[in-house]
Amino acid sequence: MIEARGLTKRFGSLVALENLTLNIGAGEVFGFIGPNGAGKSTTMKILACLLAPDAGTARVAGYDIRTDGDLIRRAIGYMPDFLGVYDDLTVDEYLQFFAAAFQIERKKRKGVIDSVLELTDLGAKRHAMVDSLSRGMQQRLGVARVLIHEPKVLLLDEPASGLDPRARIEMRELLTELARMGKSLMVSSHILSELAEMSTSIGIIERGVLLYAGSIQDAYARVRAGERITIMLEAGGRTPAEVAEALSRDDRIAKVGVEHEAGGACLVVELKAGRHGHHFLLELLMAAGAKIGSFTPEGVKLEDAFLKLTTGALQ
Repeated sequence: MIEARGLTKRFGSLVALENLTLNIGAGEVFGFIGPNGAGKSTTMKILACLLAPDAGTARVAGYDIRTDGDLIRRAIGYMPDFLGVYDDLTVDEYLQFFAAAFQIERKKRKGVIDSVLELTDLGAKRHAMVDSLSRGMQQRLGVARVLIHEPKVLLLDEPASGLDPRARIEMRELLTELARMGKSLMVSSHILSELAEMSTSIGIIERGVLLYAGSIQDAYARVRAGERITIMLEAGGRTPAEVAEALSRDDRIAKVGVEHEAGGACLVVELKAGRHGHHFLLELLMAAGAKIGSFTPEGVKLEDAFLKLTTGALQ
């Protein structure tokens, strides 16, 4: 649904985007990750035909961004990072305005608006003034607005920005439901744990350069990130340093660290990439004379891949 080839954008001497190439298929949720100023918003504005690239091209929903702008705008829903709303309108009036802008027949507008309000759980706020809505409800209204013309592709720039934890969870559930409906989503966010839960693929961008695009599991393998286990040690056994030394000799283990906390010492063990299963560690710990207080496996986190990929791991 999105195919970009060699997209480049400069603002004076600043290269905001350099030779970006990516593909996003139908029904995918593509998590777009990068620090502020990395080029995420610039990419989305180009795909939404709000900016013209200096080089390269892209196709969105089968249409060329250079020649088919009007068709692309009807095929996409674009939600910027800062959503402008009309404070002197009610929620219903706001959606009626955009329904008219997209030339939805007057007799069909109420049914369309009913549907998007139900989907975004805003039915109870239909007659509320837009400026009376919480930040989370305004973000949901933004999603309702981009859905009103039934787009195939959604470009959502920081949709969870500024939301409290409950509102973030509700937003994540809403985006997951949209993906289940068959829409293709490109979502940027700084909340990596939530992107990891809902994304089918990710892209990591830094300083305008796309460092990685593909599945999350492939990203973990690319940076050789392995599963981590935190082990709290109790007094009475071998010292943490002695246990760590014994574990580090096993070729299934990539790294062993020792941390000291208020409750005592703990070991942080990272397995080698691609290693599945950690029960062998219990045998090693017992053989090393450790007294185990707790044993807590942790899955590989998207944050780990992000930190490694944006510090030169691919260069």
